[in-house]
Amino acid sequence: MRLSFPTSYSSRVPSLRFLPAIKPARQRCRWVRMESTTRRQRRKDKDNDKNKIVVIMGVTGTGKSRLSIEIATRFPAEVINSDKMQVYRGLDITTNKIPMHERLGVPHHLLGVVDPSDGELSSSEYRLLGASAISAISARHRLPLVVGGSNSFIHALVSDRFDPGSDGLDGLNSVSAELRYDCCFLWVDVSLPVLYKYLARRVDDMLHVGMFEELAVFYEQEGKRKSHTARRVGIRKAIGLPEFVNYFRVFRPGDGMTSTLTQLEGEVERRVLFEEAVKAIKDNTNELAKRQLEKIQRLRSGGWDLQRLDATEAFRAVLASDSVKSSEIWESEVLGPSVKIVSRFLA
Repeated sequence: MRLSFPTSYSSRVPSLRFLPAIKPARQRCRWVRMESTTRRQRRKDKDNDKNKIVVIMGVTGTGKSRLSIEIATRFPAEVINSDKMQVYRGLDITTNKIPMHERLGVPHHLLGVVDPSDGELSSSEYRLLGASAISAISARHRLPLVVGGSNSFIHALVSDRFDPGSDGLDGLNSVSAELRYDCCFLWVDVSLPVLYKYLARRVDDMLHVGMFEELAVFYEQEGKRKSHTARRVGIRKAIGLPEFVNYFRVFRPGDGMTSTLTQLEGEVERRVLFEEAVKAIKDNTNELAKRQLEKIQRLRSGGWDLQRLDATEAFRAVLASDSVKSSEIWESEVLGPSVKIVSRFLA
């Protein structure tokens, strides 16, 4: 059964050291101070001309989608997906797309719109598509909410200077704090040990609501096209697909067998391969979370003003099956502060 709590995760980050502020020279002349003030005012005026956007960040499983709906029902807003796997059509359970009924009528953009057969959507292409969506939403006098765990997509979208030839978050290049939008960054964070437990449970829940059957259908269709072993690009990189390659090579979907979880019972080889795939999914999801967290830390240390919202205790309550307590903590520690931050940002 799908948990009603958020499905993304992150980790508690040690306090980051900030560079000390540069103290003005004591002998600075008056005209220099005036010039500095004028320059700051010009920057402020330039920022006022930019479209305002709210970016909800966090590693996989930390509840970004939930928070986006809660904010969008309190402000006139529309959601722009920034998850690399969720931009593609298909595999809705595997890629953990928010179901239609949970969107509560909030318009979503760039969610399940790219045909997987078209290949991989690049960061440059996402930058263009995202910018178009932001312009259209802003023109309707509504607030764009950029939501997702793919920080390279977010970086490509909001950076004023974007180099399509390099990965700005690979740790080799410095992150620019110059942004082409007036951004409010909400970072939903959960300590990794707590998040790992939640993610393991989430994988099990996804399997019970149809992830395995969804993957079987995908592999059967790919087998007919003889393409699933060729190139892993786009949605074929989604966690769940590579991990089940060995299973479906031995037990091919469509070979006179219905792919259901119940048929795995009592079949040792099936069960072993199945359990190996599930373990790999959980391990790789944890690795993904760690990589995503590293990128968030790079953005923060690069000067991005990320407003950290600690959802750890809310997730502890979820793991303890205390839904009432989890909702109370989420509202006090995540939703409430987020609403105040966005309200100040829009004022």
